[in-house]
Amino acid sequence: MQTIWAETALLPQGWASDVRIGIDGDGRIDGVETRMTPQAGDTRVPLLLPAPVNLHSHAFQRAMAGLTEQRGPDPQDSFWTWRQLMFRFLDQLTPAQIEAITAFVQMEMLEAGYGASVEFHYLHHQPGGAPYGDLAETSSRVVAAADTSGIGLCLLPVHYQFGGCDGRALAQGQARFGNDLDRFQALHDGAKAHLAHAAADATLGAAPHSIRAVGVEDLRRYSDLFPTGPLHMHLAEQRAEVEEVQQHLRARPVDWALDNMALDDRWCLVHCTQMTPEETVALAGTGAVAGLCPITESSLGDGIFDAVRWLHHDGAIGIGSDSNIRVALSEELRTLEYSQRLRDGTRAALASADRSTGRRLFSSICAGGAQAAGRRTGRIEAGFWADLMTLDTTSEHLWGKTRNTALDAWIFGGDDRLVRDVWSAGRHLVTDGRHIARGPIVAAYKRTLDELKDAL
Repeated sequence: MQTIWAETALLPQGWASDVRIGIDGDGRIDGVETRMTPQAGDTRVPLLLPAPVNLHSHAFQRAMAGLTEQRGPDPQDSFWTWRQLMFRFLDQLTPAQIEAITAFVQMEMLEAGYGASVEFHYLHHQPGGAPYGDLAETSSRVVAAADTSGIGLCLLPVHYQFGGCDGRALAQGQARFGNDLDRFQALHDGAKAHLAHAAADATLGAAPHSIRAVGVEDLRRYSDLFPTGPLHMHLAEQRAEVEEVQQHLRARPVDWALDNMALDDRWCLVHCTQMTPEETVALAGTGAVAGLCPITESSLGDGIFDAVRWLHHDGAIGIGSDSNIRVALSEELRTLEYSQRLRDGTRAALASADRSTGRRLFSSICAGGAQAAGRRTGRIEAGFWADLMTLDTTSEHLWGKTRNTALDAWIFGGDDRLVRDVWSAGRHLVTDGRHIARGPIVAAYKRTLDELKDAL
């Protein structure tokens, strides 16, 4: 049994003072009391928040950060040229290296304030495409990394079968991803078996990569093929993707998905940066979460998600670090808000009548991330996993700031160095801003970087 006493905490009903929280032996919140005095044995914190879910990560790409910033020969250098460099890099990775990189990224996520991570995992096979003896070998490495870092894990094995909407074979760089539906279902079963040995808060979902990478008949019945757990898919990320889907399916990606797939609150559609206003309104109405990755979307020139319109129509959103070029929760939120301001020539674009920009953003991603991960989290409430974070109110960036203004000051005036403590399902993993196993995790990551230094 753990207890935390907070001077101020963000509860579902709003801000409260002198809050005492109990955490049971399974890592769930078992009681929340307000106007309490601290007691011996309490962990005392100044400002307590739910720790949101990072809803979209390709962990192995963290080791690529800084390696793709040279302009290629194509005058329209874009996601598609970046992707060729990514293919070259991933062709070098061993399962042990995947595990070391993933643990490092998860450690960084925790230090940034995330309480859980959704791994959109498509790097399944050996270089050249031959499967490992255990089809789910690399999924097991993601599970092992989560055991090392302690982060709450939602594992999403990714179904990736074709090189495009015309059903063409995968290119050489994609060979490690590929599975037909039967083999993918077997791989998914293998991942489930590995998760049976993970922490009790771990969850499993499935992810058809995109409309261009999975057969349309399979996409139409995906909700029935995988009747439990979250479902994620990239959607409307790139102009070239929109054009390809239009050419082969005679509809834009969002329109095709709305007309052909059973989209509901189990789904998380990632990026959605190439949508019309009408598509935005219609997709928001399905209850699906928009999985936004503003730093990566900026890095790759994907476009700007219409968060103003989406939230106006009560759409759910969550935040992911995607390529992990930079793992920075506050910066993801800042980038999302500033993109809206730059596009529309306005200010405080995502604030509402009763909530500041930071408060509305933070509360939205806590709810949307929990939904996308199939994880009972995002609220400081009895029965929910104790995914919690604190901010350092003694910092000059937060001095004199309270409640909503403290959130705003963290997101727009500070950075993730203000994150002091993080719990994931009651596991107190970050103290004084540093992960409790930082030393060995970093050492394993550095060894991996030494092994990969000539990969690009």
